[in-house]
Amino acid sequence: MIVDRDGVTVVMPQRTPEWRADEAVARLEDWIRAQLAERSESLAKVRSRGMTLPWLDEVLAIEPEPGRKSARRDGQRVLVPEGDYRPALERLIRRAAKDEVSDRLDRVTAACNHTWTSLRIGDMKTRWASYTPGGRLSFSWRLMLAPERVLETVVWHEVTHMDVQDHSPRFWNLMDERRPGHREDHQWLRDHGRELAL
Repeated sequence: MIVDRDGVTVVMPQRTPEWRADEAVARLEDWIRAQLAERSESLAKVRSRGMTLPWLDEVLAIEPEPGRKSARRDGQRVLVPEGDYRPALERLIRRAAKDEVSDRLDRVTAACNHTWTSLRIGDMKTRWASYTPGGRLSFSWRLMLAPERVLETVVWHEVTHMDVQDHSPRFWNLMDERRPGHREDHQWLRDHGRELAL
């Protein structure tokens, strides 16, 4: 059951009384307010970029072009359709992410004596990437808006799951060996992940 309370959507099991939603919102009020404030702050940071786009370690100018139907990178600028260009821009970033991530996967899996079988670029809501046994990997296109080192760390993270499928101390020790500095990159995602938006 989905209940809207004061602009907050509460998802509860079926047959749960609605008063439980009010109880949950009241109990979590401070946390909810902090999340909404953080979301608002992140949105302000995204808007403050104006007509620019972070692209790994670069900042590209976004330039609307009359008559254009799709987005295209041209050096340090991205040519986009006039009006709401975000869908076209997202498609461009997804294509670029597929190339960027697949090149990194080739290199990192080879270094770890593994292979990968398939790559999906999506817009996952709860994680930045995932690994499924058999070499199937998924990555969020939004990682193209992060610093290059953060994307690289996420690739190493998922490839390390080919050896250790949980987040046990063994996993983190292996990450420490393979990708020194990964903890700072993970923290960067926790601090700035909401800003990876169009």
